[in-house]
Amino acid sequence: MIRKYDIDTVMDLSDEPILDYPKRFKIACKVLNEGITYEGPDFKFEPHSEYDVMEKPSITILGTGKRIGKTAVSGFVSRLIDEKGYEPCVIAMGRGGPEEPEIVHGEELEISAEYLLEQSQKGVHAASDHWEDALMSRILTIGCRRCGGGMAGEVFMTNMKKGARLANEVDAKFAIFEGSGAAIPPIKTNKKIALIGANQPISNLTNYFGPYRISLGNLVILTMCEEPMASSEKISEIEKFINEINPDATIISTVFRPKPLEDISGKKVLFATTAPEEVKDKLVNYLEENYGCEVVGTTAHLSNRPLLKEDMAKYMDKSDVMLTELKAAAVDVATKDAIEAGLEVVYCDNIPVAISDEYSDLAESVIELVDSAIDDFNKSS
Repeated sequence: MIRKYDIDTVMDLSDEPILDYPKRFKIACKVLNEGITYEGPDFKFEPHSEYDVMEKPSITILGTGKRIGKTAVSGFVSRLIDEKGYEPCVIAMGRGGPEEPEIVHGEELEISAEYLLEQSQKGVHAASDHWEDALMSRILTIGCRRCGGGMAGEVFMTNMKKGARLANEVDAKFAIFEGSGAAIPPIKTNKKIALIGANQPISNLTNYFGPYRISLGNLVILTMCEEPMASSEKISEIEKFINEINPDATIISTVFRPKPLEDISGKKVLFATTAPEEVKDKLVNYLEENYGCEVVGTTAHLSNRPLLKEDMAKYMDKSDVMLTELKAAAVDVATKDAIEAGLEVVYCDNIPVAISDEYSDLAESVIELVDSAIDDFNKSS
């Protein structure tokens, strides 16, 4: 009916027991996926804004929550397509982003621990997502700010529209817009990657506005697909649900594995991460087996400065290297304290890896999506 009659708004004048709340949310998701408003006597839900400002092909990377790996996947995607000659830039928004959109020339700058610490001491949030993207992928990035996130992904305020216009001007041929938490970039793009954390409560994915976000993805990447964060039964249940509501999407289930940006072989390592404590041993074993180091201490408290300091103090005198993700307090605490203690600082990427051979090749699926986005852009130009 929405499509047949070109509807602008769906009005809900029902009540219990005609429609219960779960059914209303299901209707809301379907209505918002059609790009229109769902409204009742005391509520109004609207699809997230999509400003039509891009003058080059682009994709969006959005998520169903926070700490599920959007920046890691964004880094993987941008690095991959840069190596393939697509010449991308990344536009990221975050709660710690700059007041005005900020360009970081990751392709030109020598982004060392000392350089990031210097930026931090100038008042820059040097662990913001666009700095992480620049460090991990060595491409041009644009940092934006956002405040607030609505139930369906709308942001209260953001300067990402300015960032998008800046992306039109820079020397890049393809743009990647990176979401923040469950907030969706308010820019119209050609294709979308939707990220789902398998560690999230399954009710948050199958109810409320989880189905809305999942249905937006042309490629759906399920992250953190391992015990104890998610059982194989839970992963299968999520995959089945995605297939039901978004049957045309490619689905790839993955885990993250650490990748130091410099050689740490033969060194004693203090490892700082935002990964849950429950997977610490797997990450430590992976580092030791693949990079020839000895992990003498770990901390999962990059997002908690007092606890991070406490953990670092326990292992500082036993370590040669501070290995840290570029998140939260990675610069103003982890880098600063490690340098003062005479430790070498090495930053660590997180690489998405498909959990089995039965899944589509992640790199191949990303390239197909990017090519499809370019085709869509050319057709509409």
